[in-house]
Amino acid sequence: MKKIIIFILLVQVMVGCKKQDAWLNAKSNKSDVIPSTLEDFQALLDNNSVMNANYPSIGIVGADNSFVLDAVALTAGQVNERNAYKWSKDIYENSLEGGAHWQYPYQTIEYANVVLDGLAKSNISENTTFNNIKGQALFFRSFAYYNLLQIYAKQYTKETADTYLGLPLKVSSDVNVVVSRSSVQAVYDQIINDLTSAERLLTDVPLFKTRPSKPAAQSLLAKVYLNMGNYAKAKEYADLVLSSNYSLIDLNTLNAALTYPFPTFQSNNNTEILFYCTAVGLTFTSTSNLLVLDELYNRYDDNDLRKTIFFRTNANLTHSFRGRYSAGMTIFCGLATNEIYLIRAECLARLGNYQAAIEDINALLRQRWKKDNGISRYVDQIANTENEALNIILLERRKELPFSGNLRWEDLKRLNLDPRFSKTLSRTVNGQQYTIPPNDSRYVYPIPLIETNFNPLIIQNER
Repeated sequence: MKKIIIFILLVQVMVGCKKQDAWLNAKSNKSDVIPSTLEDFQALLDNNSVMNANYPSIGIVGADNSFVLDAVALTAGQVNERNAYKWSKDIYENSLEGGAHWQYPYQTIEYANVVLDGLAKSNISENTTFNNIKGQALFFRSFAYYNLLQIYAKQYTKETADTYLGLPLKVSSDVNVVVSRSSVQAVYDQIINDLTSAERLLTDVPLFKTRPSKPAAQSLLAKVYLNMGNYAKAKEYADLVLSSNYSLIDLNTLNAALTYPFPTFQSNNNTEILFYCTAVGLTFTSTSNLLVLDELYNRYDDNDLRKTIFFRTNANLTHSFRGRYSAGMTIFCGLATNEIYLIRAECLARLGNYQAAIEDINALLRQRWKKDNGISRYVDQIANTENEALNIILLERRKELPFSGNLRWEDLKRLNLDPRFSKTLSRTVNGQQYTIPPNDSRYVYPIPLIETNFNPLIIQNER
């Protein structure tokens, strides 16, 4: 295990500090610390602080579910948070701050590549354990790339994906390889290839929820295909997940008096969680600073337990979000069955089966509503057209997953392509109003300067 710890430190020097010379100097002395056994490779993937933490969260700052007080908006946090909140064109102001949303996922990718390259070069016979470790590495790599795309690339469309700039695709652990940005299509192709391979290799039930599983890979495939507008494929994978992982928490069983009512993944009592990870912690997303817009809060019925389980009413009558599956200050950004129900419902509606779509929504909401002697107060909703169903589903998606990673930001980007659901956002800071119209270039964040300064091959996003 000591050699694993040393190797991890070397990888962190390579990815975190961006000093190739330091890494190359160390390379000649690392022959005795390269992971070589299945235990070594699993230990790398079980480094939760790298593989299950610090995924991008800056999209939450720009989305329309929350606000911060002017005192926070003007002076708190890093400059990139304050500018992202106002949808400024220049969010860095020549500062090297804000690199975490890019660098941490690429560190995850590097760990995954180390494992994949190591397995390929090893003489280890392929078996269930070998395949499971390989599947985990493929999943982690695809999960990191998916999260990066939602922040640093334009929304996927069939017509533009081959021409829009995506991400630098690193599929090798060789630090001497410096790559430029691939197209959005190429990155999505890599993600799908990795995930379809992972699905075949992973076990049905993980030892820990911080490890990927077959249902986790299927869930991410459903999420990816939904984002691409391939509703038939998204439904296909959502069906696979829900055929064996359909558990939803009855909110009537939770203790609303607790600071964070949802059970933790460590206790295995949160049966909705399929894969656990958390996002980069920001000043603007902390429990004390992130406040929920009344426009969202007031959409919850008084019999909807999410109104009390998700939110805390503050002394100044604002509302804070406490429905975090992370049961703490960090933002949950993993995969859970409630999102899969919503993905399948949306796909069913878009494919014309809006009655089945509403059945999924009703199944979800029956577990969210107050019950009397075991009988829910919820009244099943009815939709008479596809458009009615979609309006219900998209509203419930927003209400059910208001702060699940960057999900609302992702939804704004993809829904802005449809005039029925596009939205202009606005907010006021210190008396000045700021707006961002649908499909604006500011929906794509600029790549951190610490990266573009290091790699001259990377073309910066236009804002």
